[in-house]
Amino acid sequence: MKQKTHSGAKKRFRPKASGKIKRKKQGLRHLLVPHSSKLKRHLGQLTYVDSANLYQVKRQLVL
Repeated sequence: MKQKTHSGAKKRFRPKASGKIKRKKQGLRHLLVPHSSKLKRHLGQLTYVDSANLYQVKRQLVL
């Protein structure tokens, strides 16, 4: 039986050619008034999945 990609994971993660996986940062959906502009600006940038979570994310993406 073929493995299927986790439908939630494929919407949240993008694999790169180097083997790293890009993701968005959390905390930019609501309750933004108390946060500084600097924090909100940096939360908008993409980052990489940590090595501790890489195995689980790759399994969900069937890589």
